[in-house]
Amino acid sequence: MGYRIIPTNPGLAKQNVELYGERVYPNLEAAFADHEIDLVDVFRRSEDAGEFVDEAIKFGAKAVWLQMGVVDEEAGKRAVSAGLDVVMDSCPLPESRRLGISGPST
Repeated sequence: MGYRIIPTNPGLAKQNVELYGERVYPNLEAAFADHEIDLVDVFRRSEDAGEFVDEAIKFGAKAVWLQMGVVDEEAGKRAVSAGLDVVMDSCPLPESRRLGISGPST
């Protein structure tokens, strides 16, 4: 069992680079237009995380994961109310290793 990373980064998308063998998208809307995305992993400051949680809800993600040090309780409540799973203040890398999930797959 593995996972696939679909990267989003406006600056890198302008440079037409790839990460993990994948096109870098300028935003979540563009990524969701081309892919079914289960989990949105948010690498932003806590005060900016809610915007990305709301986009994950809007575009149909199943879960949001806020990285170490990133906490937005109100955004988490919105996500849970919309039926998403939510993780805050945690890194998926050690958790995936602990659960025996390898990745990223290409």
